[in-house]
Amino acid sequence: LSFAAPWLLVALAGLPLLWWLLRVTPPAPRLLRFPAIRLLFGLKEDEQTPARTPWWLILLRCTIAALVILGLAHPLWNAGDRFVSSGPVILVIDDGWGAARGWSDRQRAIDKVLARAERMERPIMVLTTAAPEDGGPIRPSRLMGAGDARALTQALQPKPWPVSRDEATAAFESAEFSEPANIYWIADGIENGGDGNAAAFARTLQRRGPVTVMRDAPGAGPVALVPPEAGDPQFALKLLRARAGGLNEYWVRGVDERGRILLRESVTFGSGATEAERTINLPTELRNRLTRLEAENVQSAAAVALIDERYRRRPVGIVSTAAGRAEAQPLLAEVFYLERALLPYAEIRKGTPEQLLSRPLAVLVVPDGAGLGEQARDAIAQWMEKGGTVLRFAGPRLAQSPDALSPVPLRRGDRTLGGAMSWAQPARLAPFEEGSPFAGIEVPDDVVVNRQVLAQPALDLPSRTWARLSDGTSLVTAADRGHGRIVLVHTTANTDWSNMALSGLYVQMLRRIVNLSQGIAGARAEALPPVSTLDGFGRLGDPPPAAQPLRQDAEAPATLVPAGADTTRLPVIPVSAANPPGLYGNESARVALNLATGMDRIPAISSLPAGIETLSLDAPGEFDFLPWLLAAALALLILDMWIGLILRGLAPAMWPLRGAAGDLPAARAAGIMLAAVVAAAALGTAQPARAQQSNAPPPEARLPVDPERAMRATFETRLAYVLTGDSRVDEISRAGLEGLSLMLRTRTSVEPKEPMAVDIETDEIAFFPFLYWPVTQNQPAPSAAARERLARFIASGGMILFDTRDRAFGVSDGAGTDAMSGPGAAKLREILRGLSIPPLIQAPKDHILTKAFYLLNDFPGRYAGGTLWVESQAGYANDGVSSIIIGANDFAGAWATDNAGSAMFAVTPGGSRQREMSYRFGVNVVMYALTGNYKSDQVHVPAILERLGQ
Repeated sequence: LSFAAPWLLVALAGLPLLWWLLRVTPPAPRLLRFPAIRLLFGLKEDEQTPARTPWWLILLRCTIAALVILGLAHPLWNAGDRFVSSGPVILVIDDGWGAARGWSDRQRAIDKVLARAERMERPIMVLTTAAPEDGGPIRPSRLMGAGDARALTQALQPKPWPVSRDEATAAFESAEFSEPANIYWIADGIENGGDGNAAAFARTLQRRGPVTVMRDAPGAGPVALVPPEAGDPQFALKLLRARAGGLNEYWVRGVDERGRILLRESVTFGSGATEAERTINLPTELRNRLTRLEAENVQSAAAVALIDERYRRRPVGIVSTAAGRAEAQPLLAEVFYLERALLPYAEIRKGTPEQLLSRPLAVLVVPDGAGLGEQARDAIAQWMEKGGTVLRFAGPRLAQSPDALSPVPLRRGDRTLGGAMSWAQPARLAPFEEGSPFAGIEVPDDVVVNRQVLAQPALDLPSRTWARLSDGTSLVTAADRGHGRIVLVHTTANTDWSNMALSGLYVQMLRRIVNLSQGIAGARAEALPPVSTLDGFGRLGDPPPAAQPLRQDAEAPATLVPAGADTTRLPVIPVSAANPPGLYGNESARVALNLATGMDRIPAISSLPAGIETLSLDAPGEFDFLPWLLAAALALLILDMWIGLILRGLAPAMWPLRGAAGDLPAARAAGIMLAAVVAAAALGTAQPARAQQSNAPPPEARLPVDPERAMRATFETRLAYVLTGDSRVDEISRAGLEGLSLMLRTRTSVEPKEPMAVDIETDEIAFFPFLYWPVTQNQPAPSAAARERLARFIASGGMILFDTRDRAFGVSDGAGTDAMSGPGAAKLREILRGLSIPPLIQAPKDHILTKAFYLLNDFPGRYAGGTLWVESQAGYANDGVSSIIIGANDFAGAWATDNAGSAMFAVTPGGSRQREMSYRFGVNVVMYALTGNYKSDQVHVPAILERLGQ
C-alpha cells in the first residue's frame, strides 16, 4: 500500500481537535411555533436542551473527515516502486509481429507506467522498434505529457513484420534528454526478432538510465503457424512458441474464400516443448478449396498461413485402355512414368475417357498407347471446349495416323535421331524461351531425344511452340481450344523415344502444365503487386501505402513463378514494411507471402545484462482507492445532512429521532453508518462491473483505437454495419456493403468509400447516415449506454436496416410476415427493448422506398418473399424518413461480392433477376436515407409521370 500524496496524511492528526469542536458545539436550537398565549396558562414548564452533540454523530462526521483525507492522499495498492531516476520516462515498445498476441496486456502495462509518470509529473518519450507503415525510419517521439503519451500509445497497433533493433538503437541514441531516464522496455520476448541482439540493445538502453523489461509469462508469448509443404500430399500443422510452458492445446482451422470452415484440428504443446505438430490427410476436394489456415484465439499475422495455388492438388486423369503391356512390363508402360511424376502433386485417376470425364478433372493426359477412337476424341474435344486442358504425347500410333486432336498439323511418320544406321546424333533440348510457361527451368545436359513427330511448317508454329530441340524443331506445342487448351509433347511419355521421363525436368514440366489448367500464368513475372495484406492481428485487408511489389530474386529464380516452381518448399522471402505478408499478383496468379515461411523455431530472449529488472506482463495491476474513499465520504455526508434535518424537524424520520438526541441507540447509529458505507461501495462498483460484463470484449479480441476513424467517417460518405460477434456474419455484412457501395458508385451520384464496421458498445455511430444490422441468435443485447447512443442516432435522423435473416432458415408463418415472427424477430425485440420505437406497419405499395431511385414492387434479398416493416408515420424531424426498417431476406448475402467482383452467394428462387432487384432495393434504401421524402413531394409528380411516359 502506497500513497501518491502522503503528506496529506498529516491532517489525520487534527481529528481529535475536530472531535472536541463537534462535542462542545451543540446543534442549533429548534424553531417552534407557539400557539396563543392563553393556551399556555396553567402549563408546567419542562425545557430540555441538549448539552452536547451525540457521540455517534461526532463519530460519523469524524469518519467523513478521515475518508476525505485518506482519499486526497491517493492510496494505491500494488502501485510499484517509485522511479529510480529523477529524469524522464522512456517507453520502448516492441510493436512487431511478436507483440500481437497479448497486445491488450501490453496496453495495460503501458497504462500502469503512464499513470505512475502522470502522478509524479514526469515527461515521457515513446520509441517503437518496428518500422513504420509509411516506410519511413524509426524515430523517437518528443518529450510529452502523460495525456499526449496515452493518446499516442493507444493508437499503436502491432505490425505484421519483425522489429528492427539495430535501427531502434540508432534512433534511441539520437534522442535528446539530459538527465538519466527511467527506461521501460515492453519486449516481445523474441531474440533477433528482426535484426540486432536483444542483450546488445538492452546494454544500449542501460547506458542512459535504469532499465525495466516487461515481457510475457512463460507459455504466453508469440505463437507461429508454419505453412505446410506445398508439394506434400499430407498437411503438416506445425505450431511454434517462443518460450516453453505447460501443456497447451491449440485449435487450427482452415477456411475457404467464403469463410466456411473446412477443417478444425487440435495441436498440443507438450510440457516444456516449444514445437507441436500434427499431420492430417485432407481430401483433394477440401484441399483445393482451402484459402487460409489459422490458429484460433491467437490474433497474430504469424498464426495465419495463406494458401495459394501451389497447394492445390489438381485431379488429373490418365487415359489407360491397353492393359496388356502395363501388366507384363510395367516399367515400360507410359502410365507408370506419368503416375510417378504426378502423384506427389496431383490426384491421379486412371480409366477410359468416358469414365474420367464423368467426374471433374483439371487435366486429361492421353499417352500414345491409349489408342483413342473417333467417339472418344469427340468427347474429349467437347470437354476441352468447355475449359479442360488436354495433355497428349506422341508415339508410333500418332505418327502413323495424325488426327485433329492436336495443337498443330503433324507430318505423317516420325523422325529418328541417332542409331546404328543413322549419321545423326540424339538431339538435346534448347533453353526455354522467356515467353514459355517453362521459362526458368534449367535444362539438364544429359536429356536427349531419339525420335519425335514433326510439326508441319506454318506461320503460327513459333507462337504455339513452348519447347524446342537444339536444332530448332518443336518438342512441345500448345493451342487454345474454346475455353480450354491442348498441349502436345512430340515424343513418348516413357523411355522409348527419349530419356526425358527419367529426369527431374519431366516432373517440373508436367507440374507447370497441370498448374496452367487452373489459369495460373506460368510466365515469369518481373514484379507481383500486392493485392491484400495481413495486419498485425492477422486480418486480411487493403495493402498499406508503402507496400511494394514482390520483385524477382536472382538467388531464388522460382520465387515468383507459382506455376511449377522448382522446389516443393515455399520460397523464403523476408517479410518487411515494403513486403508485408499477404497475397501478391493479379486475378489470374496470386502468390501467398506468409510470415512464418521457413521458420523452424522462435528464439526467445535468454539472457539480459546484469542490473536489469524483469517483470511479467500479467503481474497484477494497481488498485486505486481514491474514488472508493470519496464515494463513501459522499454517501456518509448525505446521511449526516439527512440526520441534521431530522434533528431540526425539517424532515421526516424513519427512526425515533425527533426527541432528544440521545433517543437513537448507539447500535442503530452504527448500523446506519455501516449500511451507508456498503451502499456507497455497491454504487461505486455495480455499474463498472455491469459494463465490463456486457460491453468489454475479450482481451485478445479488443480492437486497437484508430485515431483517424472519426475523420474518415466524417469527411467521406461511408455505409456501416454492426458487428454481431459472429465472424462469418460480419464478413458477409462487409462484403455486402462493399458490393452495394460499388453499385452506388456505378449507377448514382453517391460515391461511398469502403464500408466501416461499428461496435455498438464502443464506437460512435453519429457519423453514419445508414446502419445495416444483421440479427444473430448469440449477439448480446445492447447495454444502457449503447441504447442511449441508439436513441440519439434515431432521433437525430439516422436510419437502421435490421435484417432478422429468418428467411435464410426457412422460417415463415405462412402469411409472409417473417420479419416479425421468426427467431430473429424474437432476438430483435430483445435488442430493441427499452428504446422508444414508433408503431410499425408493412411497407405500403406507394411507400417512398418503392420509388426513391428505382421503381420497385417488392424488396427481395438473398431470399424472396417476406415483409418489409417501416414506421407507420415518419416524423418531420427526420424529413419523413422511417428511422427503423425491418426485413428478413438476408440482404447483405445478395449484395456480397468477392475481391474479383463476383457474387458470393446464390439467390433463390429468382436467380440473377432477383439479385438485380435486391441491388435496386439497396440503392433505394441508401437514397432514401440520404435524400429523405423528396420523391413524395407533389412538386415532383409531373416530372415522374413524364419519365414514366417515356
